[in-house]
Order: sequence, then C-alpha cells, then structure tokens
Amino acid sequence: MNGETPRTELLPADALKGKRLGISVSDSPDLDRLGLTETHFRMTLGELARTVVIAGGDLYYGGHLQPEGITAFLIDELHRYGRRDRPLKVCLAWTVHRRMSAEQIAEQNEFLGLFGEIHFLAPDGKRLDGPVEGAQQEDFPAEERAAALTGLREYMTGNTSARIVVGGKRAGFEGKMPGIVEEVLLSLERRQPVYLSGGFGGVTLDIIRTLRPEFTEWLPQEAGAPEADPRLTEGLGRLNQVAVEKGWDGFTNSLSDDENRLLAASYRPSEISALVGRGLGKLLPE
Repeated sequence: MNGETPRTELLPADALKGKRLGISVSDSPDLDRLGLTETHFRMTLGELARTVVIAGGDLYYGGHLQPEGITAFLIDELHRYGRRDRPLKVCLAWTVHRRMSAEQIAEQNEFLGLFGEIHFLAPDGKRLDGPVEGAQQEDFPAEERAAALTGLREYMTGNTSARIVVGGKRAGFEGKMPGIVEEVLLSLERRQPVYLSGGFGGVTLDIIRTLRPEFTEWLPQEAGAPEADPRLTEGLGRLNQVAVEKGWDGFTNSLSDDENRLLAASYRPSEISALVGRGLGKLLPE
C-alpha cells in the first residue's frame, strides 16, 4: 500500500442518478474489542448515506421501522441533505410488516414522508401494492420467518446493482444464515460488486476473511471466542463455494487491491465513504 489516505470527496452531482444501491448493515459484536462505539458506527452510516444520496443514488435497506433502529437513523440523515424524491427504499419482509397495525404503518409512512418509501413484500419476496388489510399477525413459525427474509434479500438484490456492507451480528439472527452473509451470497451469485467495510468487525470481517484472508491480517481471530453458530460456518462455506464457482468474489468493484485492503480495515467514516464513493464513481459513471 502507498500509505496515502483517500481524501473525502463527494461524487459529482447526479453521478449516481438512477442507480440503486443495497446497504447491508447491522450492529457488530466487535465494537468493544476494537475500542469503538456505536457513535463511530452510526457516523459511518451517515457518511455513506451522504455520499450516495447527494450524488443522486437510491439506497435500498431491508430492516424494520423501530424508532431507535437504523431506518430511523437513515431518515434523520436524509433530512439533513435536502433530497425529497424518496431516495431511501425501506423493504419490509412479510413477517415484519404483518406484525404492524394499520395505525403503525400509517405513522411510519408519515415519518418517511418525501425522504423514503416502504416496499411491502409477499412471503416469496415479490412486491405488494401496499400493506395487507386485516388484523396484524403476532407470530410466525421459524421456517416462515427464514423464508420471508430470504425473499426480502432476493428482492433487494434483484433491484440493486451493487452492495455496501458494514458490521453484522453472528448470533441472534432469524434466517438460515446471518442476514449479511446471505445478502453478499446473493450478490455474488449475480456477479455484483460489493464494498466490504471491515473496520467495525462483525460478520463483514468474517466474509472478508473467507474471501480475502490476506486483507484481515490486522485483526487476528479472537482467542477463547465461543464456537460459531453452525449456520454462520455453513453460510461462509457456501459463500466461498459460490465465489469459486462463479469466479467472482465481489472485489471487482473499481477499487484497487490496496484500496479494498484499506476498506477492509478502516474505521474512519470519512475514509470509508471516500473509498466507497471512489469505487462507485468509477463503476457507475454518469
């Protein structure tokens, strides 16, 4: 590496106009180990949203609408940037929006306003015209929850052209594998570029260690860590298998090996957003 830190530079206005980018993010269990805080993590998400939205791109995020969640944070960030053409697409799995009452949905639509829109999905991941009428459903079998989450991720992958990945939990997930692993897996199956920001650890770093172990030498495996969830281990194995079969590990993203290596280790919000913006700017020209 040449040791130079990328400058924080915005993409030209409308450089990403019409481009739809998936963002895969969830809390990382490694923040304490890395001496980082939730504030560092949220600042990075804010910088990434700023980079994409100011350049005219749309962000697709699959999650929930809890007041303290990432969706609410992203909407607060969008209020700062002034775009009012609904650049944030919040994709809700069947088993998420069916738990919501009509009043809750109306309240969230009002909150999103001109800054975002909700995509309500069927159990198989197809987009519905709107929320389903009738009483909310409180609970679902585990198999139905997992299938609905896979449908959500397939919908997002089919409607985006690149993916930004940060953090990710290793336990407590509902799907057949951690959500971020499945999302990256679907991207590789479609030969889409990915931007793996590994400096906050979590499943994102596990994915980098699986695909490009030389990029993760800065953080050795944690001694005495609990045994990994078998679904995580199997998911990472499948990820490696698909990368070999497709001849595509997602790192063909218009960043050099040195830049991807830096992205795999950086925890600096401005540096991360500069790298991702640089890659997207080259990959997705106006």
